[in-house]
Amino acid sequence: MGTISTLEALRELYPPVLERARIKTLHRLDAHCRRFIGLSPFVCLGTAGEDGLDVTPRGDQPGFVHVLDDTTLGVPDWRGNNRLDSLANIVANPQVGLLFLVPGVDETLRVNGVATIQDDAELTSRWQVNGNHPRTVLVVKVKEAFLHCGKALIRSRLWHADAKIHRSQLPSYGQMLKDQIAIEDTAEEIQTSVEEAYRTRLY
Repeated sequence: MGTISTLEALRELYPPVLERARIKTLHRLDAHCRRFIGLSPFVCLGTAGEDGLDVTPRGDQPGFVHVLDDTTLGVPDWRGNNRLDSLANIVANPQVGLLFLVPGVDETLRVNGVATIQDDAELTSRWQVNGNHPRTVLVVKVKEAFLHCGKALIRSRLWHADAKIHRSQLPSYGQMLKDQIAIEDTAEEIQTSVEEAYRTRLY
């Protein structure tokens, strides 16, 4: 037992890849990819920059990621905490990975590509909630797209109602943040501020 440091040593530990898995990568979005994206309200965005890697959740109504054409996606950047971790990474390194989830579906859709950050008014106007538009849109040129089998979600029982925990099993977000950082605000004040943002500053 030890550290696996070569591809040859790694491959020796696993059976050969199934042919259908080896050849399933697409280089454009077919009808199934488009339908999956259209039903997805949640995507994980993976980026890499000068200071390392980052994965961030992005979510909205199903279909909030727009298929602009067979090789292009538009991802709105709605209001967040303004750390801009993902966007700063993309400025340094435009390569991105997207993982689309659809509630109740065990399979996922993986898309890898190259992103640019755009603030063109005609583009941002495609998304509108209560008169608000995203400040920027990630335009992703698709290099690879493929469906991923459902084993991870099946093992995790992610969509099972009885797999949900009661929220009381974790402290509030405000309490956890208070415990982690040096800040004068109380846990209650942090939580109140966060809940206010949830109510009034989603878009």
